[in-house]
Amino acid sequence: MTNHHARLTLDPAFRVAEVNRRVFGSFVEHMGRCVYTGIFEPGHPAADDVGLRTDVAELTRELGVSVVRYPGGNFVSNYRWEDGVGPVAARPTRLDLAWRSFESNEFGLNEFLQWSRRVGVEPMLAVNLGTRGVQEACDLLEYCNVAGGTYWSDLRIEHGVPEPYAVTLWCLGNEVDGPWQIGHKSAEDYGRLAAETAKAMKRLDPSVRLVACGSSGRSMPTFGQWEATVLEHAFDYVDYLSLHAYYDAEVCDLPTFLASAVDMDQYISAVAATVDFVAARRASRRRIQLSFDEWNVWSASRFVGEDHLAFARRPRLIEQVYDVADAVVVGSLLITLLQHADRLTVACQAQLVNILGLIRTEPGGPAWRQTIFHPFALTARHARGVVLDVRAEAPSYDTERYGPVSWLVAAATYDQPAGDLALFAVNRGEQALSLDVDLRAFPSLRLAGHTIVADDDIRAVNTREQPDRVVPREHDGARIVRRNLHAELPAVSWSCIRLVPA
Repeated sequence: MTNHHARLTLDPAFRVAEVNRRVFGSFVEHMGRCVYTGIFEPGHPAADDVGLRTDVAELTRELGVSVVRYPGGNFVSNYRWEDGVGPVAARPTRLDLAWRSFESNEFGLNEFLQWSRRVGVEPMLAVNLGTRGVQEACDLLEYCNVAGGTYWSDLRIEHGVPEPYAVTLWCLGNEVDGPWQIGHKSAEDYGRLAAETAKAMKRLDPSVRLVACGSSGRSMPTFGQWEATVLEHAFDYVDYLSLHAYYDAEVCDLPTFLASAVDMDQYISAVAATVDFVAARRASRRRIQLSFDEWNVWSASRFVGEDHLAFARRPRLIEQVYDVADAVVVGSLLITLLQHADRLTVACQAQLVNILGLIRTEPGGPAWRQTIFHPFALTARHARGVVLDVRAEAPSYDTERYGPVSWLVAAATYDQPAGDLALFAVNRGEQALSLDVDLRAFPSLRLAGHTIVADDDIRAVNTREQPDRVVPREHDGARIVRRNLHAELPAVSWSCIRLVPA
């Protein structure tokens, strides 16, 4: 037992919103080995008839990914989508200026959409608003979504795809506020371009839902003002505003790193408030949603920067190895996304394979799960129904960056038709935490399991040689007594506690 205690109450009457499956998204960019030798490797022993790696596809299904954003990322701001369609032998090799790589275009739009269908994920496509604009975005939309009888739709049919793809989610560029971005723009210039592109795309296909670029990070000097200015132009035409964040363990101590979700929570609240400020100024009832379409743990302070990269083919770029502490932080970030389910309805963890990957591969060799794979997969599997409004009482500890922070971060979901209740909890503390949950509003539940991601060595990792060094495991000690759940949360751990009808 432990002297550290936390308590919370769950009640089906107190709800945040429905769980939106789109928050369990990921990201595939033409960067390093995410595409080539990641999801696509002709000649690999596990490759299918078109060169897609079936071992990676199987792990993607196990992960529970719902949406995948493509083709970038910084890559999209210099990309000509037409290069990646039609006969492969006729496709040009280009220089990718974002990541200073040679792009063969062997894998392009149709290959990605074919992969999406085989894996069972919804595509989220990005258009190039860095070096291109309205016309190219409409051409791409026409190629994808128009049934036939026009130049671009007939070209798709000629390329062997008779039925339209009916892609609904579209990103209007990527991180255009960033000076590193090819085609970087001011908020005024981007806001006008996003508005005109959105107007044209919705006139072509009114079913599309469009994501405007918010700031590429909360630390950007233009944060807040960027969002407000962009929406002053594009408010009536877009459906989402994007957020991006990466959390770096190298620039802070462990207690601060474990509290990274505090920053994500504040970031989401700040952007939502800014969006609503613009709505209030316009006396509008429109409620623009948020899309956190890039997030993860990343030791960005180690990255040399794009300008220091040499042009290469399929470089091993930002292939971070994740430990147990990283997995616990990722679990807490997933909890934070659920806590904002009323407003944040799309999210993409970057990236799927190799580049900051939940999945790692070797060319011609195996694929395996990184530690961060596990909290994502289990949350995607068990978070069903509605997100409950969880208010916890827990001890706090001091951090360098955020001040006093609760040991406990928690979210719960309730699938009323099935009667299933899932509690997701992170103990940020470096000692065990005793948790009591008042279940008086759920009179007839039994414990189905308490799964944890934790280890005595928080620096333990999964590797090619030891792919299952860190795996989820069932944890003893949870019990229900007189409508009260008691559980012991190990130090620096992520938990999923599942309750089902008795």
